[in-house]
Amino acid sequence: MSRLSAANEKLAMEIIGRYPRPRSALIPLLHLAQAQDGFVSESAMEHIAELLNTTPSEVLSTCSFYEMFKRSKVGTYQVNVCRGISCFLLGGEELAERAAARLGIFPGGTTPDGAVTLDAVECVAACSEAPCLQVNYRYFNRVDGETLDSLLDDLIGGERSDLPRHGVLSRLPQVIPPERAVGSSPPENTGPPSWWVNRSEDGSA
Repeated sequence: MSRLSAANEKLAMEIIGRYPRPRSALIPLLHLAQAQDGFVSESAMEHIAELLNTTPSEVLSTCSFYEMFKRSKVGTYQVNVCRGISCFLLGGEELAERAAARLGIFPGGTTPDGAVTLDAVECVAACSEAPCLQVNYRYFNRVDGETLDSLLDDLIGGERSDLPRHGVLSRLPQVIPPERAVGSSPPENTGPPSWWVNRSEDGSA
């Protein structure tokens, strides 16, 4: 699979420049790779390692730690049905089974047309809105069976233009003008931050 494109490599260098140490940009660069291909390929991880002057194994160890990063191709829409305790008690398990039956796949599988990948996941931190699910990490709260059926039909039919394809965090990439940047000097070389007030000097101690 592909390395970062020329445009994304340029963006990667801009992102790296935001940090005092290049390796601090690892997670943003993994998001960039996933936005490009829908998952993080081995070639992309090797490219990121080169840009950060680190090893592919370190990039892989970070990528594999976080569930949000996929290392193989998934559907256009990644549907995560929560089965945490709050969702479980309010029907989350039944929603996962209903979704599997509706899509004709087991959790962890992808529909033959590549539209939807289904997973039953642990708590997604929306317990007060149970039962809930995510589509490409966008929340759908207090979901019932009819709402689920309608949502899945829309996803299969490609009728949810409000939801970007998997891997895309935002349609508007972050841009930080130079005058708004915090600087990229290592912390040990910068001294105390400008907002710090020595309480012993201003008499408040």
